[in-house]
Amino acid sequence: MIFLYAFLVAGSFCAIGQIVLDNTKLTPGHVTSMFTVLGAILAFFGIYDKLIKIAGGGASSIISNFGYLLYTGALEGYKQMGILGIFTGLLTKGGAAIVGAVVFAAILTIFFNPKD
Repeated sequence: MIFLYAFLVAGSFCAIGQIVLDNTKLTPGHVTSMFTVLGAILAFFGIYDKLIKIAGGGASSIISNFGYLLYTGALEGYKQMGILGIFTGLLTKGGAAIVGAVVFAAILTIFFNPKD
């Protein structure tokens, strides 16, 4: 059943993104930023935790999860170190995703060349 929920949650996010792209003049970069902020807002209200419990990888593999990771990292940093902890905690959880993206992008550029 978790596979169905993962498909429905991730598919809903993707469908919303596609609808926004088709009906507005926003670029994919705008939509990516919008979903990152949406993930942080859902985390603030405690909704994203429930989505992860229900959908598992369907909620933790999409771009809104990055906003969730930034928010929860900043919150943990604030609880441990105060105001400065917000800045140090931002990348504690999301850092692995950023490093992974950079490393995989670097590896892929070795094998693939851009077209003119």
